[in-house]
Amino acid sequence: MRSVNIAPDEVYHIYNRGNQKQTLFYTERDYIRMLFLMLMFQSPKRFRNIKRRVNYFEDGNDFKIDADKVIKNRFVELINFCIMPNHFHLTVNNLAKDGVPKYLHRIQNAYGRYFNTKRDKTGHVFQGPYKAKHISSDRQLRHLSAYVHKNPKEMRSTYANYYWSSYQDYVDENRWGGLLTTSIILKGFDSKDDYCDFVDNSPAKDPASI
Repeated sequence: MRSVNIAPDEVYHIYNRGNQKQTLFYTERDYIRMLFLMLMFQSPKRFRNIKRRVNYFEDGNDFKIDADKVIKNRFVELINFCIMPNHFHLTVNNLAKDGVPKYLHRIQNAYGRYFNTKRDKTGHVFQGPYKAKHISSDRQLRHLSAYVHKNPKEMRSTYANYYWSSYQDYVDENRWGGLLTTSIILKGFDSKDDYCDFVDNSPAKDPASI
C-alpha cells in the first residue's frame, strides 16, 4: 500500500516490484510496453492498439503519438524513471487531485493484463498497488534523482548507457521532449556536466534516509 497521502502540487517517489519479487520485464518488447505506459498515461487519454505503437518504436524509436495531446491534459508530470527487470522507479509531480493514484492504476492495470495474457498467467503481477514517498525539499529531490538513475548498478550495468532510464535524457538530448520534465532538477545545476558529476559522486542512498 502507498505510505503517504497524495497531495496536489507535490513531488513523490513512486516504486513497485513484481509480486514475490518475480521478473516483470523479460524482453525488449516488455520494456518498451512499460515505457509507453509511463510516458503516455500521464493524462486520461485513451490509446487503441498499443501493440502497434510498440511495433513503431521497435522499427524507429518513435511511438508516433502527438505528445501535445498528452501534455495539455496530464494529471501528473513525469520527472525521471528507471525500469529494472523486477521493479521500477518513478519521480512524479502530482498536478491534480488523485493524479498519482490514477496514473499508477492505469499503468499497473494495463501492464498486468498484458503480462498475464502474454504468459498465460492469472493473479497479481505487482507486489501490491505501489509505494509512494513524499519528496519535501530540492536537496532530497536531487539525491532521489541520483538514486533512481544509478539503479542499474545493481545489475552491473553502466547506468550512463542504460536505455530504460531517464539518465541519458538528463546528460544528453531529452528523447521524450515535453513528456519528461527534466528542468525541475536540472535548474539546480549550472550545466548537464555538473549534473553528471553530481550523480557520479553521489552515494545514491534511498533519499528517505537523507
